[in-house]
Amino acid sequence: MKWDWSAVADFMPHFWDGLLVTLQILVIGSVISFVLGLVWALLMRAPSRWVTWPVGVITEFIRNTPLLVQLFFLFYVMPEWGLTFSALTTGVVGIGLHYSTYTMQVYRAGIEAVPVGQWEAATALNLPLRRTWSAVILPQAIRRVVPALGNYVIAMLKDTPILMAITVLEMLGEAQLFAREHFQFTEPLTVIGVAFIVISYLASLALRALERRLVH
Repeated sequence: MKWDWSAVADFMPHFWDGLLVTLQILVIGSVISFVLGLVWALLMRAPSRWVTWPVGVITEFIRNTPLLVQLFFLFYVMPEWGLTFSALTTGVVGIGLHYSTYTMQVYRAGIEAVPVGQWEAATALNLPLRRTWSAVILPQAIRRVVPALGNYVIAMLKDTPILMAITVLEMLGEAQLFAREHFQFTEPLTVIGVAFIVISYLASLALRALERRLVH
């Protein structure tokens, strides 16, 4: 086997296209999972079982079925019901929805870790419920769970190649397409492997820096 630098050079335009798509999936998917996960967590604390029961069933179903099955359902079944989206939109929504059921548990743990005295202090000050959550509980809860949320961002990054199954050409998809067209697999797949390692490492560094900033 001989390493071909010219193949790497030829692949790089495809790599940048795939990288852009991967980052779009990661950023937008993370935002969806963070926001929706918080919504799930808050709904699970509702006093009515008419709220907590359906939310629990929905989130358990999503968390306990494979991401690939969910993507196939969104991409191939939903159009039969009149809901059609692009492959990229479907993939971003699908991966964000899937990971929201995990971030929900992270938020739940953070909220439960807030000392009871904080709730009592907010009650003693006669703070409205909305103010209690926004100014007292959530800032403390989210600060505690940043490392866990960051780990799910890295996990989501490593799951982006699954979106190839619904024709999304992220980094690995571009690499496979290039390899099949040029009959050169080593160079593009190696570049992609290194890219995933570098992005994951940079994300972990950013996570540690954010964690140190929140602590101090």
